Amino acid sequence: MADVKKIATRESYGNALAECGADFPNLVVLDADLAGATKTGVFQKAFPDRHIDCGIAECNMTGIAAGLATCGKVPFISSFAMFAAGRNFEQVRNSIGYPHLNVKIGATHAGITVGEDGATHQCNEDVALMRTIPGMTVIVPSDDVEAKAAVRAAIEMEGPVYLRFGRAAVPVINDKPDYKFEIGKGVLLREGTDVTIIASGITVSSALDAAEMLAADGISAEVINIHTIKPLDEELVLASAKKTGKVVTAEEHTVIGGLGSAVCDCLSEKHPTPVMRIGMQDVFGESGSANALVEKYGLDGKSIYEKTKEFARK
Repeated sequence: MADVKKIATRESYGNALAECGADFPNLVVLDADLAGATKTGVFQKAFPDRHIDCGIAECNMTGIAAGLATCGKVPFISSFAMFAAGRNFEQVRNSIGYPHLNVKIGATHAGITVGEDGATHQCNEDVALMRTIPGMTVIVPSDDVEAKAAVRAAIEMEGPVYLRFGRAAVPVINDKPDYKFEIGKGVLLREGTDVTIIASGITVSSALDAAEMLAADGISAEVINIHTIKPLDEELVLASAKKTGKVVTAEEHTVIGGLGSAVCDCLSEKHPTPVMRIGMQDVFGESGSANALVEKYGLDGKSIYEKTKEFARK
């Protein structure tokens, strides 16, 4: 996909907020001294009176957003995933989740593609944390188009939403006239009969690359984009598993508690199916370029192809 346009979903996040500002006058954006990095500075420039820089105080920012939500505002809190979900977990759970307030969490710089910032900033556990909060919707967009659509959909729905965005530029794969985003509904990108690859975020484009390579080997791979990890599109997952009989999940996240776990939860209860989970295998990341780390930890198209090929032929 070298010739495909690439855009970081954190850029999409900032642009989407600015685009939605005029349509949603109750939209308020809060940041923790990272407006330049999270790209909420784009909204700040367009709507300075509706942007609040809370300083390096993520937990306080969350409490402010909760208060704004009780007054009828639609607040977005923004920070790196490590802080928005990690440092902030108790406040998100108790101040947003427990009262089920209409606060949206825009978490940028998630996963190993944070790159050179290293393991301390590469949050590979955030989806697992957010999935455990009752009533929390969890969305991991795969590209620029999907990220913008997800932001608007989050504003339009009532209740807490966690949106996960990345630092590195990723291929734009949903730039199609018939593309439709709906919270809780996965997207069947490619039909197949031998194995299903279910992916989210940056691994969706990798899964499509892997499916092309598998086809050359005579293996028909179905590819599904699950942008909403919670609530999971169980109907689509089950239908594909019943058709192919084998499922591979791919995510830029630990295999513990993320997409792979959500799929396994569904299948183990409703249609037991062999599953292979591709992701961070109970390890921390490390400092390095985003591309080098994606390859080292097996999230690129070639790695997914090789693992899926072996799994499909067992």
